[in-house]
Amino acid sequence: MNDTLLLVGHGSRRPGSNDEIEAFVQLWRQRHPDWRIELCFIELAETLLDAGLDRAATHGRRVMVLPLILNAASHVKKDIPAAIAAARVRHPTIEFACAPHLGLGREIFAIVMRRLDGLMRDMAMPDPRTTGVILLGRGSSDASANGDMARLARWVYEASDHELVDIAFTDVTHPRLESVVQRQVRLGMSQILVQPVYLFSGVLIERIGAQMARLRPVYPQASFALGSYFGHDEGLLALLDERATAAATDDALLDCDGCAFQQAAAEHVHPHGHDAGHGAAPDQRHHHHHAAPSVPTHGGGGDHLHHA
Repeated sequence: MNDTLLLVGHGSRRPGSNDEIEAFVQLWRQRHPDWRIELCFIELAETLLDAGLDRAATHGRRVMVLPLILNAASHVKKDIPAAIAAARVRHPTIEFACAPHLGLGREIFAIVMRRLDGLMRDMAMPDPRTTGVILLGRGSSDASANGDMARLARWVYEASDHELVDIAFTDVTHPRLESVVQRQVRLGMSQILVQPVYLFSGVLIERIGAQMARLRPVYPQASFALGSYFGHDEGLLALLDERATAAATDDALLDCDGCAFQQAAAEHVHPHGHDAGHGAAPDQRHHHHHAAPSVPTHGGGGDHLHHA
């Protein structure tokens, strides 16, 4: 591969979280010692996006930007495309291109299902019909990004026997974790699995831990299991492999570095990802946790909450 691959993380006020991303990128470098892999952050870190693009531009004639981001909110739709446009002006002889963000597609769905399987085993395999699931995201002011969480929850519901699969958000929007836990307990859930849909640690992961510590004594009739963020999951490394390989052959590049997102916003519609396909969620439930529905890597939003 002749490209310089520039991973773009969000950045955290917690320095240890940025160090964790650095370690993840180093792990990816070890898988591909012949690739040139750089890292920068959008905010709250030492090497920010403009500096990262400038540094990557010194290594060759093509820079491939890989957003290490789950949701297509303003950073993906506006900040990264704007930074790439400015970099083209500063480096007119360098080709800059951008691959799709990680998204909440089939690869992330598979990670979530593995995490839920692990939580069920940790709880000695309770009845899924009385075990609720809460997928906990950061939350965004972008409705389509929140809709992706709802779609992910629907896939989990279709692929499992859990009677309740809900979404909650840690920041920006609602519902929040406390209200969804209250609802599930009222609907008879004896156990509740809370799975954060987060890439790495940070201030909000610490907030989730504090929230769970408050909720457990409030609802002694229910048992809780809290999953971990994705971290150095093999599935994330495989997803990056797929993104980078596709980008090297121009199979999965954004047509105009986010212009489709910007055009959709201008037309007052909610974009559903860069792929043309908007495949539906599975139409029947599977009775084990390992069956992954056939789902697109990118696609449309879904209902707000999902339950039987």
